[in-house]
Amino acid sequence: MPQVEKNNEHEKRIRSEIVVDAYGPEEQAISWYYYLQDKMQFPFTASCISKRRSSPLKVDTTVEVVGMAPEDDCEREMYVEITWEGDTLAVPLIQLEATDADPATQQAIADWHYWIERGYEFG
Repeated sequence: MPQVEKNNEHEKRIRSEIVVDAYGPEEQAISWYYYLQDKMQFPFTASCISKRRSSPLKVDTTVEVVGMAPEDDCEREMYVEITWEGDTLAVPLIQLEATDADPATQQAIADWHYWIERGYEFG
């Protein structure tokens, strides 16, 4: 069951800008990847909003997002790279909320969160 109510603005942008010509899971994933890569302005500051087993981030941890993870890491979920303890680490974008980013970056992240929270999947 969706965690958020349907939002016509998000729905229109997703259907007409992001997955408009994507016919299957691989094409949808790549469409999302390039939409996020093109819209988000790196670097930006973000805060962890949820815990994940696959990530060392704790809720309220602040990180610097430096780019998208490699394309092949984003076939099932969107990952971004952060600076972490002197290294670069890929974490799920759904785990982050931009705290210091331009409006286009915030909108792109909100679109991805909406997609996931509505229960949509590639395919």
